[in-house]
Amino acid sequence: MKQKRKRTPKKVKERRSRKSLTIVLAVFVFCILLMAIAMTALGLFILTKTGVLVEGEIKLNSVILIMSVISLAIGGLLAFFSSRIPLKPINNLINKMNRLAAGDFKARLEFGETLSSHPAFKEISTSFNTMAEELENTELLRNDFINNFSHEFKTPLVSITGFAKLLAKGNLTEEQKQEYLSAIEEESRRLSSMATNVLKLTKVENQTILSELSSFNLAEQIRSAVLLLEREWSEKNLELVLDLDDCLIEANEELLKEIWINLFDNAVKFTPRCGTIALTVEELDEQYLVTVSNTGSVISPETCERIFKKFYQADESHAAKGNGIGLAIVKRIVDLHSGEITVHSENDMTSFAVLLPKKQEA
Repeated sequence: MKQKRKRTPKKVKERRSRKSLTIVLAVFVFCILLMAIAMTALGLFILTKTGVLVEGEIKLNSVILIMSVISLAIGGLLAFFSSRIPLKPINNLINKMNRLAAGDFKARLEFGETLSSHPAFKEISTSFNTMAEELENTELLRNDFINNFSHEFKTPLVSITGFAKLLAKGNLTEEQKQEYLSAIEEESRRLSSMATNVLKLTKVENQTILSELSSFNLAEQIRSAVLLLEREWSEKNLELVLDLDDCLIEANEELLKEIWINLFDNAVKFTPRCGTIALTVEELDEQYLVTVSNTGSVISPETCERIFKKFYQADESHAAKGNGIGLAIVKRIVDLHSGEITVHSENDMTSFAVLLPKKQEA
């Protein structure tokens, strides 16, 4: 048996504003009808005074002719004003939507001062402008991503081509051969990683239903992710502080593993040499709170608001490897699991907190 959803105060307010808009339009149409009736009554009064209607005797032809002319005049005037006044904001909305469809994401919807004061019209303009702003930001991020991705994709290709040419020429020492082969292997791994991340993002974005659920040890999975990246954090001589008590969670094991790999890899990238990374798991009533923290530079509040958007890179200098996809994948997987993820950065410490339910609802 389905439970009735409880309406939030915001939803109740929205419904009231939309009902009030319906009432306003109904009153407007009713006024037009009253005007038509009044004009018809005025026409009949004029006909009576001019002698066309005398003592109940109807001069039929004259009445039909005059009333037709009056009806056409009244109907034309009413149609002219009724189409211009209430349809003006609708035409404005359609024009702005056409601009968006044509790729002009700077289009913004504004009603007149009178209409803007109405809650329903205010909600329409706010929703439209928010959508346009998001589309504009996404387009900018997409363009930046294409430029950055093209550059990062081209760099390893150039390296692979260069080293391959050197190997083909021959006359190299065994040490040089091993060095060039290692470089080719490393650059190939970079290309593979970039392509894999794009495919993963496409996959999770198209996924709407969480499937392949299983019960497993969450702490053990996080420890496996840490060991998987041992080479990276060992090279930077990072200190790890782990507080991971064993705990069972019901989730998609493969997808959840991507969260910890991306978050921990991100922490390793932005932690300075000999810095510290801390991972903790806290058990709440019906949820687990996983926190990944690292020392290093502070992320600005503006960046924290956009950091989970796809293609966005907090490091605009691109000094650290990455293409702005990892955190977008993390956010989507957390959403699929009905969880929440937040970022907090201050006092040379950045923390990502992931809140996940212990069991998924049917």
